[in-house]
Amino acid sequence: MAKDRYAPKPLTDIMAGLNNRLSAYAGKSQALDKQQVLLKEFLGPKLAEKCRVSNYRDGTLMIEVVSAAIALKLNYLKMDMQSHFRAAGMAELGQIKIVANPQATARLSPTTDKTGTKGKAPGNSRKMSQQTSDYLNAIAASAPPSLKEKLERLALHGKK
Repeated sequence: MAKDRYAPKPLTDIMAGLNNRLSAYAGKSQALDKQQVLLKEFLGPKLAEKCRVSNYRDGTLMIEVVSAAIALKLNYLKMDMQSHFRAAGMAELGQIKIVANPQATARLSPTTDKTGTKGKAPGNSRKMSQQTSDYLNAIAASAPPSLKEKLERLALHGKK
């Protein structure tokens, strides 16, 4: 008799398959964490907070950065970085690819909450002084009508 492919599978069979995959994901995650630590050692804490090891496969290390300027800087350091990783035990590392991804900022900032803010109220925390507000009103007095209205509206922020 043929096996019914729609018959329910025993839970032990399902869990056995999941355990293998989960352990593989956990192993890869730990390896990426170690590589992130090596990257931080090489770059230093300031630059490393703008970079993330995103993948390692077939001797290629993928590093994700938040801007093209940082990607350019890392491309200049690529050979030294590769030597650092090889000296730390990654002898099979063949190349490093650096990818600029502006959306990586959300993944790289560790203290963001669900709204995407870093624990602060959204908006600008800088305040305009009363003196700046007075200067804007003085400039608005001799400005053309279209600019005058905008300067006065801007000066109101200093009076709050």
